[in-house]
Amino acid sequence: MTSTVTGLPERYRPLDQVGPDEQTETGVIQTWRAKDRILNRDVAVRVHTPAGPAAHAWITRALTAGGLATPALAMVYDASEGSGDPQSPGGAAYVVNEWIDGVPLSERLAEGPLPEREVRTVLRRLADGVAEAHRVGLAVGGLTPENVVLRPNGLVGLRGVPAASGTIDGDVAALGALLEVCLTGLRPGEAEPRPLHGPSDLVALARRARSTDPGHALSSVAAMAAILAERPRSRPATSGTRGDRSEHPRAEPPVRQDPGTLPPVPSLRPAGSGDTVVAPVAFGGDTVDARSVAPAGGPYAAGRRPEQADDFAFASLPGDLYTGPPTGSTGPDDEEDGARRHRLLVVGLPLLALLVVIGLAWWVGTSVLSVAGSVDEGSTPSISVPTAGASGEDDAPAGPSTTIQGAEVFDPEGDGQPENDGDVPLTFDGDPTTTWSTVTYRGSATFGNLKSGLGIVYDLGDSQSLAGVTVSTPRPGATVEIRTADSPAGDLGGFDPAASGTLEETTDLRFDEPVEARYVLLWITELVEDGDGFVGEIGEVTVQAAG
Repeated sequence: MTSTVTGLPERYRPLDQVGPDEQTETGVIQTWRAKDRILNRDVAVRVHTPAGPAAHAWITRALTAGGLATPALAMVYDASEGSGDPQSPGGAAYVVNEWIDGVPLSERLAEGPLPEREVRTVLRRLADGVAEAHRVGLAVGGLTPENVVLRPNGLVGLRGVPAASGTIDGDVAALGALLEVCLTGLRPGEAEPRPLHGPSDLVALARRARSTDPGHALSSVAAMAAILAERPRSRPATSGTRGDRSEHPRAEPPVRQDPGTLPPVPSLRPAGSGDTVVAPVAFGGDTVDARSVAPAGGPYAAGRRPEQADDFAFASLPGDLYTGPPTGSTGPDDEEDGARRHRLLVVGLPLLALLVVIGLAWWVGTSVLSVAGSVDEGSTPSISVPTAGASGEDDAPAGPSTTIQGAEVFDPEGDGQPENDGDVPLTFDGDPTTTWSTVTYRGSATFGNLKSGLGIVYDLGDSQSLAGVTVSTPRPGATVEIRTADSPAGDLGGFDPAASGTLEETTDLRFDEPVEARYVLLWITELVEDGDGFVGEIGEVTVQAAG
């Protein structure tokens, strides 16, 4: 059966159309939000009219984009060229992507420009995803604010891409236009073109991305991502922080004095009735508040007005105001205290050092004597260092490594999409630096809650007695099981569990007893976090025969 709305298989129930129709040279593309009735989840379904060979090139581009390990481009769950008859089952040409939930950038920009930090983050993540597509020769197209989605977890995704057509240079210019609109906003009714303002490096980057001058234009999207990833340079201080020079007149130039001439002393105003007088104790025992002393001469002398002043002489302090030692000098008691502290340091520090040496010597001596005593009694001290994945005494004895005849990805719960199948032979080529990895899963380490696991089945050519498997990986932390079988099996139940563990750089997974088997399954049950998602990576797998 097919859907009465779009001609899709009954599995997908269209809910609402997203965005306008996309006119292409080969037909019309519509994007729908739909419900996957089998897995009970929202998906994005893009339908190409007409179906058949006309949609072949577009579906190929979509499958290429969906296979890239980047969160900016949606994963592909299903695709079909269709039969050309929209009324027959499977007659429509369609691609089913993951539904990217979040707020469209166009809605966010209607509120105004983005903050500088958010602009850099959004554009860098978009540029990283588009650069990954360019690396495999795929132009994305459709880079508009309506297709850019700001996810709740801070990531950025693209709906409705790749477009049916596009160019790499067009993607560079489109990212420049997105950068401009992030700096200016999309306020309705505002005159066009909107004035471009913001950090100087972002304004310059937007203009370079949109430039057609070969000497000025940006070379690639990867270059744009690298520029956005750099730490922004600190801006010069504004006039407000430096101060306005017009508000502060230039200081008078210094006056050179004749040798032996003392510098002038400013006049001192005596304390008035409204002034707060600080007690002498607050200044220290040898300090006198100068404002409490009336000058004998100068403009503030008693009974003299400033205009009658003929000099600025100061009166001497009365001798009965302070009877201690002269200011700045040290009394006999202070000198005695200083000498006492000096003697204490001279004598105490060597004694403290001697006590430390004696304590260390005692500790080392008792340790050596304890070890020597245990040796005399016939026992040898040992240190036990646990090693993850090490074999125990009761494990099956290992013999030589067996020869692996072939291997393939084992994904009984998958959706039929490849899992880097061409790299599987790298896991038994004798070189641990060449690896196979899963695609990137998002949401959780258990394959995004889409399936219970994924693995590789190794064919030994014939049934042999096996003792264990050694696995090396450049990404430690994945959880695995080793299962075996004598004949090929289409589901996990056809393999018997033999060992399990968490992978380190090199992990030896020994069987409790020898196992007769031809097929060995390395079954990964939990992935390792890696940037924007979760992956599992295997460097080398060696199967040991029983000794």
